[in-house]
Amino acid sequence: MTTATSTVDVNVPISTAYDQWTQLESFPHFMQGVEQVVQVDDRLTHWVTKIGGVEREFDAAITEQVPDSHLAWQATAGLKQGGRVTFEAVGPEVTRVSLALDWEPLGATEKIGSALSVDDGLVRTDLEQFKQFIEERGTAEGGWRGEVHA
Repeated sequence: MTTATSTVDVNVPISTAYDQWTQLESFPHFMQGVEQVVQVDDRLTHWVTKIGGVEREFDAAITEQVPDSHLAWQATAGLKQGGRVTFEAVGPEVTRVSLALDWEPLGATEKIGSALSVDDGLVRTDLEQFKQFIEERGTAEGGWRGEVHA
C-alpha cells in the first residue's frame, strides 16, 4: 500500500473549507486526473479518474464524516484505495487542510511513480489547487453538515 500526504493552509474559515470539500462533484475543478465524481447518496460516491493515461471507474463509501473535522472514505470493491482529509482552524480565517491517500499501485507505471514519490507531488498540487479554488471563490458552493460514523 502506498500513502501520499500533503498539507496546505487556506485563507478561509474552517466551515468554508470543509463545506467546499463536501461538494465532491466539484473535485474535477481542482484535482488532477479526476474526470467526474457523482454523489450517489450520503455515503456512496462514484468516481471516474484518468491518471498517467490509466482510466479507472470505481465506487467509494464515506466511512467517517464529522463537520469541520474530517472525512474518510474507502473504495467499495476491486480497487484498493481510500483516504482521509482533516480540517484544523489555525486562525479565524485560516484552515489547515491535510490529505492522506492510501492506494495500491497496479502495473509498472503506477509502481514506478509510487517508488519515485510522484504521488506526494500530485496530492500537494491538488491541495494547492483547492486552496486557489476556494480562496478565489471566498465561499463554498454548498455543504453537507451531516455526520457519518463507521
